[in-house]
Amino acid sequence: MHTKLLLALSPLALITASCGGAPAGDSPVQVRKIEEAFKTQELGTFDEPWAIAPLPEGQLLITEKPGKLKWLGSDGSVKVVPLPFTVDYGGQGGMGDVIASPDFAKTRRIYLSWVEKGAGDIRGAAVGTGVLVQAGGTARLDGFEVIWRQNLKVTGRGHYSHRLVISPDKQHLYIASGERQKMAPAQDPVSDLGKVIRLPIGANGRPTGPAARISMGHRNILGLQFAPDGQLWEIEHGPAGGDELNLVKPGANYGWPLVSEGRHYSGQFIPHHDTRPEFTAPALYWNPVIAPGGMIFYTGQAWPEWNGQLLIAGLGSGGLVRVRIDGEKATEEARYPLGNRIRAVAQAPDGALLVLEDGPDGRLLRLSRK
Repeated sequence: MHTKLLLALSPLALITASCGGAPAGDSPVQVRKIEEAFKTQELGTFDEPWAIAPLPEGQLLITEKPGKLKWLGSDGSVKVVPLPFTVDYGGQGGMGDVIASPDFAKTRRIYLSWVEKGAGDIRGAAVGTGVLVQAGGTARLDGFEVIWRQNLKVTGRGHYSHRLVISPDKQHLYIASGERQKMAPAQDPVSDLGKVIRLPIGANGRPTGPAARISMGHRNILGLQFAPDGQLWEIEHGPAGGDELNLVKPGANYGWPLVSEGRHYSGQFIPHHDTRPEFTAPALYWNPVIAPGGMIFYTGQAWPEWNGQLLIAGLGSGGLVRVRIDGEKATEEARYPLGNRIRAVAQAPDGALLVLEDGPDGRLLRLSRK
């Protein structure tokens, strides 16, 4: 189903005041050696893994960017779940996010994002939902339905974003929609590009109405999560510098490409947020960049002192970045180098961490407390 998207707020409502973000990359940060911080266990390798979703009883779902969904059993077995759609793989595009419904144990419902091709040389992100069924030694998706498509499809193979998260009240699916390296559409209120999208869903996990664009001026969002206090946060890649952590507020405009804490790759200067108070500044930014992957708010008991803090997968920083959140403020606390680009992080039921390395032989690692 191709959902027609409506604007949540008028263009005038999409202007909020800047509060001034804090830099992180130029500040001294505690760097912990991995062998001092974690016990590390390798659980397998995957072909360009992109996302991980823990399921009950120790099972996992993992997406591989070239176009596969894999189901890992608690016994270490791996099943490939056939996909009822075609994935357009190339550049930054391919298979994307996977998340389980909050009531997965009852409904078996999951949500997936991917890149699909349009007519000619255009493509865009899509999101769908279905019920995961295990029958003997096989697995399948039943009742699968496309529930959102990025509007419009454009040329190029970058900045899809397509991260997913369900609101704490279980009534909305939030979708990160990147600006597809086109820049200007991030400031176009009738384009999906460079926006955070909100799609209402019912008790059965399916859409109950049209999607809405709730914030704009984003570049390439690769982390999207609700904090324990119910606030929605996102993390996005800046250009040459200026990765941003933002508190997502309905109606806010985060300024890309008119303002940034980085520069264009050509070296051309971009005005900073403090020069344009009509744009919302990041709560935290990085120079040099960490090139973030996914992120989680930690809520486990393995490290109770981290509860409510962000753990960010670092592609550029090659490890995990831990950030403390105090209301609307954010402060980087520590980094944990893992020796490779880290694409995604998840929390296991026992509070251990699960991380996915980026690349054609990306490992799935379990990190537990020493």
